[in-house]
Order: sequence, then C-alpha cells, then structure tokens
Amino acid sequence: MKPSLKPGLTFEFQFPVPEERTVPYLLPESPEFKLMPRVLASGYMVGLIELACIKAINPHLDWPRTQTVGIDFQLNHSAATPAGLTVTVKGRLENVEGRKLTFYIKAEDDFDQISEGFHHRFVIDAAKFNAKVAAKQAKKTEG
Repeated sequence: MKPSLKPGLTFEFQFPVPEERTVPYLLPESPEFKLMPRVLASGYMVGLIELACIKAINPHLDWPRTQTVGIDFQLNHSAATPAGLTVTVKGRLENVEGRKLTFYIKAEDDFDQISEGFHHRFVIDAAKFNAKVAAKQAKKTEG
C-alpha cells in the first residue's frame, strides 16, 4: 500500500445499466429469476460498488501484485433501477486499519437513491491469495 491510501479519499463511478444486469440474468439457470422484474439485480449492484472501490484505490496499491477483496457489505437496495438508466456510485474511504479498508457508499440512478451503507475490503498479495485458493481447490479434487 502506498502512503497515499488514507482516509478521506473520495471517488465517483458511473455505469449505464444494460438489460443483462437485470434480475432475470443474475443466475440464468434459475427459472425463478427469469420471471422477476427487469431491474438492476442486487447482486450486480454490489458488484458495481466493488468495482467503484477497486478503481478508486488501485492507483494507491502496487496493482496488480497487490489487490483487494470484498469482505463485508452493509448496504441497502432501496429503489428499483430499470435497464437504460445510469447508476452513479459515490464513495469515501473512511478508515484504513492495517490492511482492512472501510468505505462509505451512496449510489443513485437518474431519479432515486438506490443504496447507502458501508463496504469493507481487505488488501491482499495476489500471488499468496491465489496459492491458497489453488491449495483449497486441490483438496477438493483429491477428496
């Protein structure tokens, strides 16, 4: 982590919502989701918030050797966003506690606030993290 990664960092990220980020596309194998309204899926909304945070802090890391992973989401999803609208995620890095980062997040579409809350990320060494994941996968393959 670079010294520039410190509380107070603010950012904004915009994403036009395409049809394939609506609920029926979240888990294509799910017949239940296929019948749901064509609005931004909460799962995709969380992904947008993660991406906004990643893009904001990557210049303050030794990217891609050092990366971050999401570890906690305390977010609401308070309004529906149909395809064609743009979601704007605004964030602020609230706290840096060792390798744990806390972000305050607010997201809105063209008409409504759609989310507010906190998101935590953890700084990782990508090679070490990937080695642990590979070891876990190898255990599954052996068993």
